[in-house]
Amino acid sequence: MKLLIVEDELSLLGAITEYLSAEGYVCETATDYPSAAVKIADYQYDCIVVDITIPHGSGFKVIEDLKKEKSKAGIIIISAKDSLEDKIRGLQLGSDDYLTKPFHLPELNARIQAILRRKNFDGSNFIIFNEIKIDLLARHVYVHDHELTLTLKEYNLLIYFLANKNRIISKSAIVEHLWEDNVDQADTYNFLYTHIKNLRRKLIENGGEDYIHTVYGMGYNFKTT
Repeated sequence: MKLLIVEDELSLLGAITEYLSAEGYVCETATDYPSAAVKIADYQYDCIVVDITIPHGSGFKVIEDLKKEKSKAGIIIISAKDSLEDKIRGLQLGSDDYLTKPFHLPELNARIQAILRRKNFDGSNFIIFNEIKIDLLARHVYVHDHELTLTLKEYNLLIYFLANKNRIISKSAIVEHLWEDNVDQADTYNFLYTHIKNLRRKLIENGGEDYIHTVYGMGYNFKTT
């Protein structure tokens, strides 16, 4: 899952990014409104963590931009101000949660996970699709009750496919979702082909259907019908 963290306090930004990256997220960062605005216009994110008070603008303006872009990203406001007025304004603009500083990083992670489950999988801790079952909290994947051993990229790729069933997803969209925006796509496509090949093999070898279809000239489709 891909996140954007908008925070101008560098020590906190570094701590959040380090922690969430270790939890398996792809993390992008911005330290002021202009850089956040560029990222939002150019890339898609699953969740945005944004401070209200940032240089050359505000977190509220970031949320307004997201809504103008018709982004489906979850939005968590973080702020040193425990202000009812700010909470209400953030919710009215379209944020999903509000976390007052200081906070524990595991709590932030739990709130991100809750938003992603709610937006993508009806709030459930489990994804059950035919013979595939995924425990989102433990990050365990089963096919016919047999646990698969997946790499982090393969796991995130499977989640992304299941969240976009029966949609044609371009290679560039998958790469953007699983890797940072500054990667060399020419090289990363080779890694993508390897991850998709290995994921398909592991699903099929354990009795799963071959859901991943190549759409030549376009990308991939996790086809269920």
